[in-house]
Amino acid sequence: MENTRKLFAFDIDGTLLDSNKQALPSTKKALAKLREAGHIVMIATGRSRYLANTVIQELGFDHYVLCNGSAAFLNHQQIYQKLLPNEELVSFLEEAHQLQIDTSFIGLDASKRSTTFNPERMEEAMQSFGSTTPDLDPDFLDKEDVYQALAFYDESYEGAFDEKYPALSFVRWHEKCVDVIPKGGSKAATILEVANHLGMNQTDVISFGDGMNDREMLEASGTGIAMGNAPEEVRRYANWVTEDNNNDGIWHALVRMGFLEE
Repeated sequence: MENTRKLFAFDIDGTLLDSNKQALPSTKKALAKLREAGHIVMIATGRSRYLANTVIQELGFDHYVLCNGSAAFLNHQQIYQKLLPNEELVSFLEEAHQLQIDTSFIGLDASKRSTTFNPERMEEAMQSFGSTTPDLDPDFLDKEDVYQALAFYDESYEGAFDEKYPALSFVRWHEKCVDVIPKGGSKAATILEVANHLGMNQTDVISFGDGMNDREMLEASGTGIAMGNAPEEVRRYANWVTEDNNNDGIWHALVRMGFLEE
């Protein structure tokens, strides 16, 4: 069995949760065994705190990276924050509105949309991970710290905003929606910040993911493991691929690596 303390980072949707948005019994057991062995076990998700809270509580997480890396918590205390740059965000918002692209803004504990151009598109994207379209509040940006935004556009706009807004990154997670995060911000960068904070090395980081916003995390980790349900574009960033999220993928990977016994 492996004795050196590691930092394990798990995506939520499609990784910790199966297709029914539940954690498999084998996954719950695996998390408990890792904690018993003294490892750091954390979530690394695109979700904000209010959308991750159910998973945090049900699976007993004390540590988590949220908003695609814009916030990090150890023992439920925030140790890292990277907000969206307001001036450039406002400029993007103005252009998006002219193009009738809906946007919403995400704080740690609330999310509000600024427009209602295409409610069906918003609802389809949000329902894909079990959520619903945020309520309308065009003034949210002026009242709250904004960690992340959503822009509801399809691949016909892919790359259209990258050069215009160099302080922003546009990361696709759904065919009809992208995350808007601070340039240089990512799950990967923040997990490495957390590891450094804990006196751990990059080689000590082991990550699990399945989505497009997990690519950098998988590549930057000492060991990156893609779930069997991950598309090929994500798999190529991982060291190897385990079984899918409905077939004990996390458990099998940890057994293979020597952290668990069959």
